[in-house]
Amino acid sequence: MKSRDKVLIVDDSDINRSLLADMLAQDYELVEASNGLEAVTVLSQQYNEISLVLLDIVMPMMDGFEVLASMNKSGYIDHIPVIMISAETSSVYIDHAYDLGAAEYISRPFDEKTVKRRVKNTIMLYAKQKYLENMVTEQLLEKEKNNLVMVEILSHIVEFRNGESGLHVMHIRVITETLLKQLCRMTDRYNLTPEQIAMISNASALHDIGKISIPESILNKPGKLTPQEYEIIKTHSAIGAEMLEKIHYFETEKLVQVARDICRWHHERYDGRGYPDGLKGEEIPISAQVVSLADVYDALVSVRVYKAAYTHEEAMQMIFNGECGAFNPLLLECLKEAGPTLKKELKVRSLSGASRIELQDMARNLIQSGNASNRTLALLEQERTKYQFFASMSKEIQFEYNYHSDLLSISEWGAAQLGINEVIMHPKQNPRF
Repeated sequence: MKSRDKVLIVDDSDINRSLLADMLAQDYELVEASNGLEAVTVLSQQYNEISLVLLDIVMPMMDGFEVLASMNKSGYIDHIPVIMISAETSSVYIDHAYDLGAAEYISRPFDEKTVKRRVKNTIMLYAKQKYLENMVTEQLLEKEKNNLVMVEILSHIVEFRNGESGLHVMHIRVITETLLKQLCRMTDRYNLTPEQIAMISNASALHDIGKISIPESILNKPGKLTPQEYEIIKTHSAIGAEMLEKIHYFETEKLVQVARDICRWHHERYDGRGYPDGLKGEEIPISAQVVSLADVYDALVSVRVYKAAYTHEEAMQMIFNGECGAFNPLLLECLKEAGPTLKKELKVRSLSGASRIELQDMARNLIQSGNASNRTLALLEQERTKYQFFASMSKEIQFEYNYHSDLLSISEWGAAQLGINEVIMHPKQNPRF
């Protein structure tokens, strides 16, 4: 049985609250407040439960207009409709109520049919609006998920062919995002919005796509490259940019343009001694500058076919000593400030900021409690898709054991490799285990 909508009645008159309650009690769950301050308290405690507010204007401690102003400040007014109930019929009062976001205005004395009809219609209108908003959000998230997964797959294939861990792409995104956020805290020189930060972080995954054209014998050579081999490696930045420039149908998309800049210029140096164009200082787009620093840091702290991993402390010392190129001094300050965070985060963070175990725990708790929103479920599904792909590419066998149900779940690829079922009930009682 569907639970009833909850209506908050706010009026300092007991008789007015009682009359409204008599009209609505049969169809709605009711909560009452005798003044504006009580109403704000109830809203803060039951924000997710209240479907509508019936609000008087003239009240002690906090009047109806002040309640509306508070709801505007907190953002409640965008999700909870308010019907004003008042004996005041002046157009000044009515206009002010609408200006503050009231959905309806009912004058006293109350007419029962009018009150019921307007309460019902307003709740239905906002419910439909919320449904449409959720539907649009789901569509946008699905498109975002598909785009992001495809970018991840393409960039991961490049890393897989390059003999790197596959974590490099995720690390670059995390480092890029962290540095950009730190940069915005330190200066407004680049006027980066949260949307731009997200776009640059997404585009960073494509920084090495040009390496797909480099022979594997050079990419995965364990020893030092010859001068000729190094010149071949250097061509990957221009090749990657050219690949993106030839995307005829989407060449005007901002993501493609940002990715192109990153591909071409993430090996430029702040002192002008980089490649392929020898750009100097702020001639290099900030997106490419940040990815350049992120790429160097992750290369140092990660295992490569030609080197062991350096510690975070060693990597920081090498970068600040100028052993790994020349960087924007402001970005070096950002790296210094964010260093402790990066050291910690790269051990557990995926794209979404949570490790696989944390993600599974969060998903399980949210779904079991029934509190997971459409957005959260969509993002969890996005993470699940990526983890499955990464596991298959890196030949990991994923499994999950649920203690309460005594159920062992194994990834499709892992089950095929082991020659067992994907789902095993009571594994401790199974002779094969």
